[in-house]
Amino acid sequence: MNINLNRRERLFIGGAAIFIVFFAFYNLAVAPVFERKNSLAAELASKRAIAAEMQVLRNEYRVLSGRVEAAQMRYAQRPGNFSLFTFLERVAGTSGVKDNITYMRPSTTVDDFSGLTISQVEMRLQDITLEDLASYLFQVESSEHMVLVSRMSITKSGEKDGPISVVMRVESAEAS
Repeated sequence: MNINLNRRERLFIGGAAIFIVFFAFYNLAVAPVFERKNSLAAELASKRAIAAEMQVLRNEYRVLSGRVEAAQMRYAQRPGNFSLFTFLERVAGTSGVKDNITYMRPSTTVDDFSGLTISQVEMRLQDITLEDLASYLFQVESSEHMVLVSRMSITKSGEKDGPISVVMRVESAEAS
């Protein structure tokens, strides 16, 4: 192949060849290295974020596990014959609101997820003062028997400082 090219054409072809070689070298060797480096950096950042989230979840799990153990210990200390209905009636007697009880309706449900039996008592207190209600609620919720008021509805009679009527649901969990 005998091609006669003048000097300017040879320089142009040589420069183009060098450009093509450098371009190919860059695209085949250098660019993939930088792309891989960037993708690894992004992957590392993602893995660090996942690890940080796992750390937070581990700490939350430890806190919740501690609460569960504390609750189990409190349940274990509760008398074996504990009855929510009887407990509420006894507290009503000590707080002086037993005569204001209109009704108490006990019921139980079983939580499908935990297997615990939830004892509930819906009760109505008629013509009670706010101070007596506060005293009764304090005694109920501050007891060591892990009892809580899950719902409450208060209705007021006509007077400003007059008596009130309360309908509330009190709950406590028991092992099945």
